Amino acid sequence: MTDTPTARDPDGQITVEQRGAVLLIGIDRPEKRNGFTPAMFTQLARACTRLEDSSDLFVGLLHAHGEHFSAGVDLAKIAPLRQAGLPLYPPEEVDPFNLRGRLRRKPMVVALKGISFTLAVELALASEICVAADNCRFAQQEVARGIMPTCGATIRLPQRAGWGQAMKFLLTGDEFTAREALAMGLVQEVVPAGQEFARAWHYAQRIAAQAPLAVQATLENARLALGSGPQAAAEVLEAQQRRLYATADVQEGIRSFAEKRPAVFRGM
Repeated sequence: MTDTPTARDPDGQITVEQRGAVLLIGIDRPEKRNGFTPAMFTQLARACTRLEDSSDLFVGLLHAHGEHFSAGVDLAKIAPLRQAGLPLYPPEEVDPFNLRGRLRRKPMVVALKGISFTLAVELALASEICVAADNCRFAQQEVARGIMPTCGATIRLPQRAGWGQAMKFLLTGDEFTAREALAMGLVQEVVPAGQEFARAWHYAQRIAAQAPLAVQATLENARLALGSGPQAAAEVLEAQQRRLYATADVQEGIRSFAEKRPAVFRGM
């Protein structure tokens, strides 16, 4: 099922397509290297909300149309919004960067390629699994424009890469390669250019085949451990596990194991 707009919009668009339990979310403004406009931020948040609110969707896959993932924000279009103190997207929608307001509980896989600057790095950091083409060029260039990252790079890049490595790129705006991104933990796999979507699709399908409530609980506990510490996560483990044992999916998991067949989970 595809909900992709047909007319080209100079402000770009976010395409949305459901394939089974996976929601494909596409960044679509290739003529401007997928530079984000206010309209694209709003549409991306709405796509994340659809993923979160749809019981038949278990995982998202964020990708890009054209040769590049994203050159970042279209500053000429975004600056007036930010100078007025307005949000990038409606507050009632799910935050694509999973930082504030409505948070995403379902996993997101990202396929990166070509130029992947600023916003692209922060979307990768907000994801659960990120595959990068070997032609990726990364940079966090906000300091060269008189601003700072506000969608998670100052928080998550030091966690992933360590303080010195993070500051090396956050404070200089210098570019780094896909291999450097892999070494820093920004991406989980590097593949030849052109294979990034297929590899990301593989991971999205693997996640979608698992019990969705168990996936979400695992993600929730891991995030709690990262944000509040191991003890906070440990204190809720038993309660989370009890809730899972009461689901129909657990019974399906037990039956499928005994019958030596793939499980068919419903998220119930």
